[in-house]
Amino acid sequence: MEHSHQHPTPKNYSLAFGIGTALNVIFVIVEATFGFLSNSLALIADAGHNLGDVLALLLAWGATYLAQRKPTNTKTYGLRRGTILAAFISSLILLMTMSIVAWEALGRFSIPSEVNSMTIIIVAAIGVVINTATALLFLTSQHDDLNIKAAFIHMAADAGVSLGVVIAGIAIMLTGLFWIDPAISLLIVIVIVISTWGVFRDSFNLAMDGVPKGIDVEEVRSFILQQDGITAIHDLHVWAMSTTQVALTAHIVRDTTNLDDQFLQQLSSELQNKFGIIHPTIQIESGKNAHLCDQAHLDSV
Repeated sequence: MEHSHQHPTPKNYSLAFGIGTALNVIFVIVEATFGFLSNSLALIADAGHNLGDVLALLLAWGATYLAQRKPTNTKTYGLRRGTILAAFISSLILLMTMSIVAWEALGRFSIPSEVNSMTIIIVAAIGVVINTATALLFLTSQHDDLNIKAAFIHMAADAGVSLGVVIAGIAIMLTGLFWIDPAISLLIVIVIVISTWGVFRDSFNLAMDGVPKGIDVEEVRSFILQQDGITAIHDLHVWAMSTTQVALTAHIVRDTTNLDDQFLQQLSSELQNKFGIIHPTIQIESGKNAHLCDQAHLDSV
């Protein structure tokens, strides 16, 4: 019995990335300019964060484009893994940027600088609108793709950060306390680090061929062993080919040497429906062959 080996084509997010990148490039220029003119570290910190987000958007955009390219004889899985690397690199850049901002903010506490609060309020308010609009472009897809989730978190965090800067500007205007500016900058850093850490951790795990979050290998093993005729399983591996596609390889021992395509098709379908594993590769062995396979592993140690 023949069955399809076609796998889902990665979605195209070019329009969303194009709009989001253009809006943020313009805003970075405006925010950095007025940040220096108004002597506001909060605005400069947010501009640096937004610049990191532009790079993150470009990385994520490039990765989704590469993920759509077909496999070749030298890249047999295609370039899907680029989405994992993009999520990891963008989160790493953001964490490094925030360490610099935090250092500068701590220095400002000892010598607070006067800032133009009205300029801060106006520019940051524009940022709230732009970042919220950009985040909404990725809202519906961020639950299914770590690469898109990284882009969404960047933009959503930006919207919250810009709102914090607006609040800082109002507080400075009402109290005249200029240390509020570096204090808000540190708060911005804390919010961004917390929101970014999960993506950094998960993308690093996937880059190291770790089991994707939400999949319990022992549960997968138990599920396969419950299938009719399977007496043992070994060499079970689960990893991510991209931020949306999970693969599995396993050697299973059946109590029959009859190769049953219908059995394999049904097992593959159930693995996808239950665990989201879209690329299972399963080797069926008889009891005798399984023993030889295990012996080969022992000899190679």
